[in-house]
Amino acid sequence: MAQYSEAIQRLIEQLTRLPGIGTRTAERLALHLVNHPEQARQLADSVRQVGEQIRRCRRCYNLTESHDLCGICADAGRDQRLLCVVEQPRDLVAIESAGVYRGLYHVLGGRIAPLDGVGPEALTIEALVRRVRTERPREVIIATSPTTEGDTTAAYLVQLLEPCGVHLTRLARGVVPGSTLEIATPEMLASAIRDRRAIESVSAAGGKKKRDAGGEETGGSL
Repeated sequence: MAQYSEAIQRLIEQLTRLPGIGTRTAERLALHLVNHPEQARQLADSVRQVGEQIRRCRRCYNLTESHDLCGICADAGRDQRLLCVVEQPRDLVAIESAGVYRGLYHVLGGRIAPLDGVGPEALTIEALVRRVRTERPREVIIATSPTTEGDTTAAYLVQLLEPCGVHLTRLARGVVPGSTLEIATPEMLASAIRDRRAIESVSAAGGKKKRDAGGEETGGSL
Protein backbone atom coordinates (compact mmCIF):
# COMPACT_ATOMS: atom_id res chain seq x y z
CA MET A 1 0.00 0.00 0.00
CA ALA A 2 1.43 3.36 -1.05
CA GLN A 3 2.27 5.80 1.72
CA TYR A 4 3.48 9.37 1.97
CA SER A 5 7.13 10.06 2.69
CA GLU A 6 8.19 10.15 6.30
CA ALA A 7 8.43 13.96 6.35
CA ILE A 8 4.90 14.43 4.96
CA GLN A 9 3.50 11.80 7.33
CA ARG A 10 5.06 13.61 10.30
CA LEU A 11 3.51 16.87 9.12
CA ILE A 12 0.09 15.23 8.83
CA GLU A 13 0.41 13.80 12.33
CA GLN A 14 1.37 17.20 13.77
CA LEU A 15 -1.54 18.91 12.02
CA THR A 16 -4.04 16.40 13.43
CA ARG A 17 -3.01 17.52 16.93
CA LEU A 18 -4.54 20.94 16.27
CA PRO A 19 -8.15 21.53 17.46
CA GLY A 20 -10.80 20.73 14.87
CA ILE A 21 -8.45 19.17 12.34
CA GLY A 22 -9.01 15.53 11.42
CA THR A 23 -6.81 13.25 9.35
CA ARG A 24 -8.37 14.13 5.97
CA THR A 25 -8.12 17.89 6.60
CA ALA A 26 -4.54 17.49 7.82
CA GLU A 27 -3.70 15.55 4.68
CA ARG A 28 -5.10 18.29 2.44
CA LEU A 29 -3.24 20.99 4.34
CA ALA A 30 0.02 19.07 4.25
CA LEU A 31 -0.19 18.52 0.49
CA HIS A 32 -1.08 22.19 -0.03
CA LEU A 33 2.06 23.20 1.85
CA VAL A 34 4.14 20.76 -0.17
CA ASN A 35 2.82 22.33 -3.39
CA HIS A 36 3.36 25.88 -2.09
CA PRO A 37 6.82 25.89 -0.48
CA GLU A 38 6.92 29.67 0.02
CA GLN A 39 3.72 29.52 2.08
CA ALA A 40 5.21 26.62 4.00
CA ARG A 41 8.31 28.68 4.84
CA GLN A 42 6.22 31.68 5.92
CA LEU A 43 4.02 29.49 8.08
CA ALA A 44 7.06 27.85 9.68
CA ASP A 45 8.57 31.27 10.43
CA SER A 46 5.32 32.49 12.00
CA VAL A 47 4.97 29.38 14.17
CA ARG A 48 8.59 29.71 15.29
CA GLN A 49 8.14 33.40 16.17
CA VAL A 50 5.03 32.63 18.21
CA GLY A 51 6.90 29.95 20.15
CA GLU A 52 9.87 32.21 20.80
CA GLN A 53 8.28 35.63 21.33
CA ILE A 54 4.78 35.20 22.76
CA ARG A 55 4.39 35.01 26.52
CA ARG A 56 1.81 35.77 29.21
CA CYS A 57 1.40 39.24 30.68
CA ARG A 58 2.58 39.09 34.28
CA ARG A 59 -0.44 41.06 35.45
CA CYS A 60 -3.47 39.82 33.50
CA TYR A 61 -2.16 36.69 31.69
CA ASN A 62 -3.10 37.99 28.25
CA LEU A 63 -0.80 37.08 25.36
CA THR A 64 1.95 39.60 24.65
CA GLU A 65 5.34 39.98 23.04
CA SER A 66 6.48 42.14 25.94
CA HIS A 67 8.65 40.77 28.73
CA ASP A 68 6.53 42.61 31.26
CA LEU A 69 3.00 43.97 30.68
CA CYS A 70 0.67 43.64 27.71
CA GLY A 71 -0.43 46.78 25.85
CA ILE A 72 -3.72 47.02 27.77
CA CYS A 73 -2.16 46.75 31.22
CA ALA A 74 0.52 49.26 30.25
CA ASP A 75 -2.03 51.78 28.98
CA ALA A 76 -2.43 54.50 31.61
CA GLY A 77 -5.57 55.69 29.83
CA ARG A 78 -7.50 52.57 30.79
CA ASP A 79 -9.78 52.55 33.84
CA GLN A 80 -7.51 50.92 36.42
CA ARG A 81 -10.38 50.20 38.83
CA LEU A 82 -12.58 48.27 36.42
CA LEU A 83 -11.67 44.61 35.88
CA CYS A 84 -13.22 42.18 33.39
CA VAL A 85 -12.58 38.47 33.88
CA VAL A 86 -12.57 36.36 30.70
CA GLU A 87 -11.78 32.76 29.91
CA GLN A 88 -9.38 33.11 26.99
CA PRO A 89 -7.42 35.82 25.14
CA ARG A 90 -9.86 35.45 22.22
CA ASP A 91 -12.68 36.54 24.55
CA LEU A 92 -10.68 39.64 25.43
CA VAL A 93 -10.26 40.41 21.72
CA ALA A 94 -14.01 39.94 21.18
CA ILE A 95 -14.90 42.39 23.97
CA GLU A 96 -12.35 44.93 22.73
CA SER A 97 -13.97 44.75 19.29
CA ALA A 98 -17.24 45.98 20.83
CA GLY A 99 -15.54 49.30 21.54
CA VAL A 100 -17.38 50.16 24.76
CA TYR A 101 -15.09 48.77 27.48
CA ARG A 102 -12.03 50.74 28.66
CA GLY A 103 -11.04 48.88 31.80
CA LEU A 104 -8.52 46.12 32.48
CA TYR A 105 -8.80 42.35 32.07
CA HIS A 106 -7.86 39.12 33.76
CA VAL A 107 -7.53 35.99 31.60
CA LEU A 108 -8.33 32.74 33.40
CA GLY A 109 -6.85 30.47 30.76
CA GLY A 110 -10.03 28.39 30.48
CA ARG A 111 -13.05 27.45 32.57
CA ILE A 112 -13.77 24.89 35.24
CA ALA A 113 -14.75 21.65 33.48
CA PRO A 114 -14.55 18.60 35.77
CA LEU A 115 -15.51 16.17 33.01
CA ASP A 116 -12.46 17.35 31.05
CA GLY A 117 -10.23 17.22 34.09
CA VAL A 118 -9.96 21.01 34.40
CA GLY A 119 -10.19 22.18 37.99
CA PRO A 120 -9.72 25.63 39.56
CA GLU A 121 -6.04 24.92 40.15
CA ALA A 122 -5.46 24.73 36.38
CA LEU A 123 -6.65 28.32 35.92
CA THR A 124 -5.31 31.69 37.09
CA ILE A 125 -8.01 32.00 39.75
CA GLU A 126 -5.60 32.20 42.67
CA ALA A 127 -3.76 35.03 40.90
CA LEU A 128 -7.08 36.79 40.30
CA VAL A 129 -7.99 36.72 43.99
CA ARG A 130 -4.56 38.10 44.92
CA ARG A 131 -4.94 40.81 42.32
CA VAL A 132 -8.37 41.88 43.55
CA ARG A 133 -7.12 42.06 47.13
CA THR A 134 -4.09 44.09 46.09
CA GLU A 135 -5.49 46.41 43.42
CA ARG A 136 -8.94 46.88 45.00
CA PRO A 137 -10.97 47.47 41.81
CA ARG A 138 -14.36 49.12 42.30
CA GLU A 139 -16.02 46.52 40.05
CA VAL A 140 -15.22 43.07 38.71
CA ILE A 141 -17.18 42.00 35.63
CA ILE A 142 -17.36 38.22 35.35
CA ALA A 143 -17.49 37.64 31.60
CA THR A 144 -17.29 33.87 31.37
CA SER A 145 -19.27 32.28 28.54
CA PRO A 146 -22.99 31.52 29.08
CA THR A 147 -22.42 27.76 29.13
CA THR A 148 -22.72 25.21 31.93
CA GLU A 149 -18.97 25.33 32.53
CA GLY A 150 -18.89 29.11 32.24
CA ASP A 151 -21.69 29.51 34.77
CA THR A 152 -19.99 27.05 37.11
CA THR A 153 -16.78 29.05 36.86
CA ALA A 154 -18.66 32.30 37.51
CA ALA A 155 -20.34 30.87 40.62
CA TYR A 156 -16.98 29.68 41.94
CA LEU A 157 -15.44 33.12 41.37
CA VAL A 158 -18.31 34.81 43.23
CA GLN A 159 -17.69 32.63 46.28
CA LEU A 160 -14.01 33.61 46.30
CA LEU A 161 -14.34 37.29 45.44
CA GLU A 162 -17.36 38.27 47.51
CA PRO A 163 -15.37 38.28 50.79
CA CYS A 164 -13.03 40.83 49.16
CA GLY A 165 -15.85 43.37 49.29
CA VAL A 166 -15.69 44.13 45.57
CA HIS A 167 -18.78 44.98 43.48
CA LEU A 168 -19.45 41.94 41.22
CA THR A 169 -21.37 42.04 37.95
CA ARG A 170 -22.16 39.59 35.15
CA LEU A 171 -22.68 40.20 31.45
CA ALA A 172 -26.32 40.63 30.49
CA ARG A 173 -27.85 37.68 28.68
CA GLY A 174 -27.60 39.36 25.29
CA VAL A 175 -25.07 36.66 24.50
CA VAL A 176 -26.87 33.50 23.40
CA PRO A 177 -26.87 30.83 26.16
CA GLY A 178 -24.68 27.87 25.28
CA SER A 179 -22.46 29.95 22.98
CA THR A 180 -19.07 31.58 23.52
CA LEU A 181 -18.08 35.23 23.53
CA GLU A 182 -15.86 34.86 20.50
CA ILE A 183 -18.82 34.11 18.20
CA ALA A 184 -20.99 36.94 19.51
CA THR A 185 -21.23 40.06 17.35
CA PRO A 186 -19.67 43.32 18.59
CA GLU A 187 -23.18 44.76 18.89
CA MET A 188 -24.31 41.86 21.11
CA LEU A 189 -21.26 42.20 23.33
CA ALA A 190 -21.63 45.97 23.58
CA SER A 191 -25.21 45.50 24.76
CA ALA A 192 -24.21 42.74 27.21
CA ILE A 193 -21.53 44.99 28.73
CA ARG A 194 -23.68 48.12 28.98
CA ASP A 195 -26.60 46.16 30.48
CA ARG A 196 -24.49 44.02 32.80
CA ARG A 197 -26.31 43.01 35.94
CA ALA A 198 -25.23 42.95 39.55
CA ILE A 199 -24.67 39.56 41.14
CA GLU A 200 -26.78 38.95 44.22
CA SER A 201 -24.85 38.40 47.39
CA VAL A 202 -24.79 34.75 48.37
CA SER A 203 -24.28 35.71 52.01
CA ALA A 204 -26.83 38.49 52.34
CA ALA A 205 -28.99 38.14 55.41
CA GLY A 206 -32.43 39.59 56.03
CA GLY A 207 -33.43 39.94 52.36
CA LYS A 208 -31.60 40.19 49.08
CA LYS A 209 -30.32 43.39 47.57
CA LYS A 210 -29.04 43.95 44.08
CA ARG A 211 -26.84 46.73 42.80
CA ASP A 212 -26.59 48.06 39.31
CA ALA A 213 -23.32 48.59 37.43
CA GLY A 214 -22.88 51.94 39.19
CA GLY A 215 -23.20 50.41 42.66
CA GLU A 216 -26.62 51.83 43.54
CA GLU A 217 -29.13 49.60 45.29
CA THR A 218 -31.91 48.51 42.95
CA GLY A 219 -33.85 46.21 45.22
CA GLY A 220 -34.69 45.61 48.85
CA SER A 221 -35.96 42.95 51.18
CA LEU A 222 -38.56 40.60 49.76
